[in-house]
Amino acid sequence: MRSNPSVRIALALLLALPLGVRAQAAGEGSVSLPIGTMAPGAALEDLEGNAVDLINYTRGKPAIVEFWATWCEICERLQPQFDQIQARHGERLNIVAVAVGVAQTVRRVQRHLEEHDPGYAVLWDDRGAAVRAYNATTTSIVVMLDAQGRVAYTGVGADQDLIAAAERLLGS
Repeated sequence: MRSNPSVRIALALLLALPLGVRAQAAGEGSVSLPIGTMAPGAALEDLEGNAVDLINYTRGKPAIVEFWATWCEICERLQPQFDQIQARHGERLNIVAVAVGVAQTVRRVQRHLEEHDPGYAVLWDDRGAAVRAYNATTTSIVVMLDAQGRVAYTGVGADQDLIAAAERLLGS
């Protein structure tokens, strides 16, 4: 019997939750990909079902990738920082939210965005390609990349100071 990829990802996220809490306590730079490594691409979809590669959003200028879900309360608490970064620096960097395919549908994500359009790309990771490529063991993981696509920051949880990290990323 074949198992559903979304179910496997959900189980992995649930089993990894304690790991994510420990990583938060350890501070920034202790989750996801090692600082200085090249960020990988990942085969995803936009919210209309078109195939896209995450790498197209993470090269050419600095980028911020958030692993996100409509049900993630920590992601909701981080949203004002993303809104502020987008308003201040949206021309100088790319922000992309990777909507994980766990306990949500594309339609649920679309309905959420109808109420709050962040002004940046939201991609759908139904099969967990980006989750695996970025070792994103939970939601609210944020990865910041320099213009060449190298990891400059990683963090998880509500206590991240994303504004300061974005300012450092941009050299402000």
